[in-house]
Amino acid sequence: MEKREGNLFFNKEDGRYDICFGVEFYYGGLHCGECFEVKVKEVWVPVRIEINMDGQWYLVGFPETKLDGLSVRI
Repeated sequence: MEKREGNLFFNKEDGRYDICFGVEFYYGGLHCGECFEVKVKEVWVPVRIEINMDGQWYLVGFPETKLDGLSVRI
């Protein structure tokens, strides 16, 4: 199966992160525990997205990383 590349953004209407693949093309919203890859220094690294008790979304293994705009593929 071919993976698609896009960028993370927070969808305020859904209250969760989503992936934008281009104009009007979206993944449909990410859920806790969902896995994908993020580009770190030109290398694709597998990650999982979670939400903490304070309602803050984070990537397991990269808890301090700003999520908005990250290059991802799924």
